[in-house]
Amino acid sequence: MIASRRLLLIKMVLMLLAISPVVGMSQDADGKVLRAGAAKSNITPPLGERVIGGFAPFPSTNIHDELHARCLILDNGVTKLGFVICDNLGIQKDIYNDVRKLIAEETDFPAENLLMAATHTHSATPSSSETYRPLLVRRIADCIRRALQNMEEAKIGWGGVDEPSEVFNRRWYVTDPELRRNPFGGIDEVRMNPPRGGKQLIKPAGPIDPEVSFISVQTKDGRPLALLGNYSLHYVGNVERGEISSDYFGIFSERIGELIGADDDFSHPPFVGMMSNGTSGDINNINFPNPTKKRYAKYEKMTEVAEKVAQKVKSAYEQIEHHDWVPLGVANRELTLKVRKPDSAMQAYFKEVRAKPEGAEKFHRYETNYADRVQRLLDGPEEYVIPLQAMRIGDLAIAAIPFETFVEIGLEIKERSPFGDAFTIELANDYHGYLPTPEQHKLGGYETWMGTNRVEFEASEKITDNILEMMQELKGE
Repeated sequence: MIASRRLLLIKMVLMLLAISPVVGMSQDADGKVLRAGAAKSNITPPLGERVIGGFAPFPSTNIHDELHARCLILDNGVTKLGFVICDNLGIQKDIYNDVRKLIAEETDFPAENLLMAATHTHSATPSSSETYRPLLVRRIADCIRRALQNMEEAKIGWGGVDEPSEVFNRRWYVTDPELRRNPFGGIDEVRMNPPRGGKQLIKPAGPIDPEVSFISVQTKDGRPLALLGNYSLHYVGNVERGEISSDYFGIFSERIGELIGADDDFSHPPFVGMMSNGTSGDINNINFPNPTKKRYAKYEKMTEVAEKVAQKVKSAYEQIEHHDWVPLGVANRELTLKVRKPDSAMQAYFKEVRAKPEGAEKFHRYETNYADRVQRLLDGPEEYVIPLQAMRIGDLAIAAIPFETFVEIGLEIKERSPFGDAFTIELANDYHGYLPTPEQHKLGGYETWMGTNRVEFEASEKITDNILEMMQELKGE
């Protein structure tokens, strides 16, 4: 009798196991499934479009490497969200809104849950040009649609690893006042990109963020599906004049798949690597006190940077845990900021600048350029309405800020975030120039000049407070 009862009990347990939901590769205890899809689309502009990033744009004459939009979509059965990273200097909100409109019309994806950002390569062309804009909008939208078509059951993980050797604060205290002149007839306390290796260097005016943050997505059976990296490095450059290039962002995106064993030749859909720009408004790749003596060939340095960063991510990738299901969340806000305007004294100064005869000595080489920039601010709107966004993936939070954001801001968000991990994607959902902190505004320097920076001095504090409030809301959901 006892043996029969035991046998019956064993049979009942086996039956329950057979019909109970499996908590494993793709489901949690509630039976929810995580799905993901990724894709990339070519967004290379036509030759002849102007290469921007400096003070004097020039026509593009060749394509060194193609530009891409790269997309990752996540759906946990409750919330859908997506990232789109574009090889471009900066893309305005109205262009992204055109993309959102197409996605709303052509899919059932909630277009407001897209985080779209530019990498800030300086070897691209204006997103708003009459010729390029329609192509760019269509290709970004198609990239999102292709990622949606590629959706499959997935698992996700995230992590971070330091690579401090390639990031340097580019704002320096220097002894020589001639190096600290500004276009407004004054003397700043710090200089952006001072002469390298000189005795006039005192100390950098701010910190760095050495962390390479990343999100990894795998298929149900563990095949790499996508990886989104984030590094606070402005760009690297050293390209041939007139050539289009995605800079180290594109090189990393291709290299990381090779390192983590993604097999693009035989897998479908193919792996998609992505690299977003962190908070790099005051960060670049130049070691000012100890400059390298090596003479780099064109594109060599950006390839070296991408390789170092990719190798570090590979080492960390092998240690992270991939989750079968995680909470997802998106918070969106609009913030109104006052636009900086020249006072009467500045207007009078630039009137004198414009009145100088041709060939007259200039106080600053770019004073005429800034006379134009300041005039545009004077003639423009009184306020900007900027989009802010925060996303949640499990215990990871991602902030989206539409400025070239100072590294101090990103570090503060990481420190104060209510989540276990956090990073910021800059130049996201819009493009409004530089975002220094109030403390850096006091020091002056290129990034703080009116026309380079366009919004009120307290803007960074307001943005940080709003981002952290949004993260707290996501934490409580």
